[in-house]
Amino acid sequence: MDIYELEAKLKKIQVPKDCYSIMKGGLPNEVLCLTAENGSWIVYYSERGNRTGTTTFKSESEACIYFYNKLKKYGKK
Repeated sequence: MDIYELEAKLKKIQVPKDCYSIMKGGLPNEVLCLTAENGSWIVYYSERGNRTGTTTFKSESEACIYFYNKLKKYGKK
């Protein structure tokens, strides 16, 4: 899975867009983030200007699967 497939899957199950940030970087408030940095894929929770729960992956696919699994509970389908 790549980030485009990930976004389509999240949209399909109606995960609210205010729950996540994909490839936008920075530290948005209270969302799960997925970004690429220095050749790695990073998933973290951004809260009050801080990163917490940072997990690093070597592949985009692994990061996307992990990210999807974290968010699917917020879907409506």
